[in-house]
Amino acid sequence: MVKVGNWVKLWFVAIRAPFFVAVITPAILGTAIAWQSTEIFYWHYFLLALVGAALINSGTNLVNDYFDRSTDDINVEYVAPFTGGSRMIQQGLIAPSRVLVAGMFCFVAVAAIGAYLVWATWASGPMILILGTIGVFSGFFYTAPPLKLGYRWPAEAIVGLNCGILVTLGAYWIQAQTFSWHSLESWVPVIASIPLAIIIAALLWVNEIPDYAADKAVGKNHLVVLLGKERAAKGYMVLLSAAYICLVIGVIAAGITPFALLGLLTLPLALRAMRVAIKNYADSKALAPANAMTPMVYLATGLLMAVGFFIAGVV
Repeated sequence: MVKVGNWVKLWFVAIRAPFFVAVITPAILGTAIAWQSTEIFYWHYFLLALVGAALINSGTNLVNDYFDRSTDDINVEYVAPFTGGSRMIQQGLIAPSRVLVAGMFCFVAVAAIGAYLVWATWASGPMILILGTIGVFSGFFYTAPPLKLGYRWPAEAIVGLNCGILVTLGAYWIQAQTFSWHSLESWVPVIASIPLAIIIAALLWVNEIPDYAADKAVGKNHLVVLLGKERAAKGYMVLLSAAYICLVIGVIAAGITPFALLGLLTLPLALRAMRVAIKNYADSKALAPANAMTPMVYLATGLLMAVGFFIAGVV
């Protein structure tokens, strides 16, 4: 029993399960938006969407650990558990080949779930197929050669697109099972997810600051490396600010329910994270509170916005 418990714990860390909030939060938001517009809720589709999103996230993290070994091996400034990978390979706890196989298994499993959802939700099935394919493709090639998307400057945008917009949109389509390019209502999940997309990009951004030296050494030329730590800290502040501005604009100009402004309640926490980043960008340990607060901002903002859409559906 102890061995089984240890095995589960190791893989729990390897897949970085606590960071499933990156995909669970937008899935809840997309479901809330669908419920507001249709008053329909399919429990089994919702659960499958959560599992599928978590599997893509797990596969991406595992493949990342495998192909990013050269970076993680030399990274001495990482802030566990937020940066530097899971460290399972570096600590000799799981063999690299097993990490890769587990990552591929996650992608195969999500393909099976996706195939069922495409069949079951026939009206939105083709769009679900497209979103799932983008998620698996970008998740695998985020660090895998020859593309190594995470080694190039749009890395943060890729994460924002996948975790923020595509998951929200996929969860919405699975429930609503309808989409019209000419209907403003169909674009609500896209517009509403933009603040989350920006915050998750900011989360990756601030986590890249402690990894700056190691990433630069192996040619990981994302924006934090290109800008340098000081300017990157200022960029982090710009990103978080932009998320709240986009939320307000979405309500004023794009027809999103005013109840979604509940997401603004996380602004004080975001401001604290900004202050920490601006003051401590050169000290990884002192920066750690910003690394910890950003996922809290992301989770709370998404859930509060989801509550706003649920309230709008009731009233």
